[in-house]
Amino acid sequence: MKPVAIFRHFHSEGPGYFATFLDRQSIPWTLIRVDENDAVPTGIDGFSGLVFMGGPMSVNDPLPWIDRSCALIRAAVSADMPVLGHCLGGQLIARALGGVITKNPMKEIGWGPAHVLDNDTAHTWFGDLAGFVAFHWHGETFSIPPGAVRLLESAHCVNQAYALGKVFGMQCHVEMTEEMIRQWCIDGAAEIAASDSPAVQTPEAMQAGMAPKVAALNAVADRIYTCWIAGLKPD
Repeated sequence: MKPVAIFRHFHSEGPGYFATFLDRQSIPWTLIRVDENDAVPTGIDGFSGLVFMGGPMSVNDPLPWIDRSCALIRAAVSADMPVLGHCLGGQLIARALGGVITKNPMKEIGWGPAHVLDNDTAHTWFGDLAGFVAFHWHGETFSIPPGAVRLLESAHCVNQAYALGKVFGMQCHVEMTEEMIRQWCIDGAAEIAASDSPAVQTPEAMQAGMAPKVAALNAVADRIYTCWIAGLKPD
């Protein structure tokens, strides 16, 4: 099988648990370090799927790799290739497919419940799961792209995930590890301190009792990722 291409946009927002999941399934993957000026590929022929991680920038920023990434996403969707997006990645996919990225009513940082919607597409991706405690870190949100189905919502963000065929985009983070949370609390300390949003937790709150929360989150990720890799095509 050709490798899954994983696009990293910020040094501490790597694939996290997703890489662990792929390794357990013996699925090859390659990391494209956009944050270190790796070029966004011009074609999809060398990959079995595309995965876009998070980042502190906005999809609306005038960064040259954003339009290139959107073009690559559209090529993958046209070729029926699986595409997966985490937070900024979900926003990138939404923009590429005709969605709009806007400011969320409030900044959302930390642990918070997410509700799985009752529709057939949600059941395909989440099984019988009615909800879970997700990890959040965002100030913007996507509209649901034309033709896609809304799957997930939270009290502070109505559009938390969507799917369209083999495409899955999410606003929340299911790829988290304990180390990632610790590092994000360091990297985002000023952002947390400056926020007056009731949906922003302190670093202490985010890191309290982390181990069982991360384990439960990774179990949810297993459901999503297992469904996603089913669409990967062998060589």
